[in-house]
Amino acid sequence: MTTPLGFAIVGCGMIARFHVRALGDVPGTRVAALVTRNPASAEKLMAETGIPAVPIYTDLAEALKRPDVHVVIVTTPSGNHLEPSVLAAKAGKHVVVEKPLEITPDRCDRIIEACDTYGVKLCTIFPSRFHDANTTLKAAVEAGRFGKLTLGETTCKWWRSQAYYDEGGWKGTQALDGGGALMNQAIHNVDLLLWMMGDATHVTGFTATLAHERIEVEDTAVACLRFKNGALGVIQATTSVHSGLPKTIGIHGNRGTVVIEQEDVLKWDFLAETPSDAEVRSRFAQRIGASGGASDPKSISYEGHARQLADFVNAIQTNTAPRVDGREGRKAVALICAIYESMRTGRVVEL
Repeated sequence: MTTPLGFAIVGCGMIARFHVRALGDVPGTRVAALVTRNPASAEKLMAETGIPAVPIYTDLAEALKRPDVHVVIVTTPSGNHLEPSVLAAKAGKHVVVEKPLEITPDRCDRIIEACDTYGVKLCTIFPSRFHDANTTLKAAVEAGRFGKLTLGETTCKWWRSQAYYDEGGWKGTQALDGGGALMNQAIHNVDLLLWMMGDATHVTGFTATLAHERIEVEDTAVACLRFKNGALGVIQATTSVHSGLPKTIGIHGNRGTVVIEQEDVLKWDFLAETPSDAEVRSRFAQRIGASGGASDPKSISYEGHARQLADFVNAIQTNTAPRVDGREGRKAVALICAIYESMRTGRVVEL
């Protein structure tokens, strides 16, 4: 029997629960250790998820000594991803990092460099790339069905209460959140937009804090982009819109248009119709119809996490690249930081 891959999870907050439940759906894996500054939070996580009891560590270095720990999942606050990721890489452990990879391109680069140096695999968690509607859209883009891409747009018009920011201690801080609605919530949308449209070359943006108090980051943002292929783009991101709307992505060209809301296809229209198009429209019509975290972060499904972790396990077992590595994860961070720079300087920023 093949020995299961052991995962140590660093940080036992809400998002760690997604990973524990996701690993339960990935054959050949097990949670081998939990690392946290507060052991009570690890005990609570085990009780809520029903996993068998595992060792709890307050020092990651001690957990990394375990031979049954092969992979480290980093679910600490965003601005604390660098240190545990580098420590894990130095110990020869593969590394999974929750989004964002880190809060600046430089800190992302240091994680990527460490994993390259020590020969371990790295992935950034972007589960939206693994949802069926989005993978179907990506296939249509790669097949050239849109003709000349002209416009890419995405919205994440969500709501988060003041209590959401007050309860965590780190949420809404520049040092640990790295940004607000863009860096924390809409980064999934930004990643999808870049995945579909390709790299951006120029961006300009505005951000504001309009509906919350005692936070250092934006709760409302808009940005305009130019992509390398010449197309233009628009991003809207908020945690200030009561009571939250499902996220959307729209890809448009001179031969086709697709609009997806959450995982429901609202528009699937191509100049050159194929026999499969009717099936796509039927398959994804009102398939979900749910908020997907628009007002409650706990309501997000862990299915995408399970698919991405399964992909990472396969990459380890076959010594291939994961579908979303560190360099892919860096792209959304770099674009969001460029939007922040545009807001600070009042200028178009070239990437």
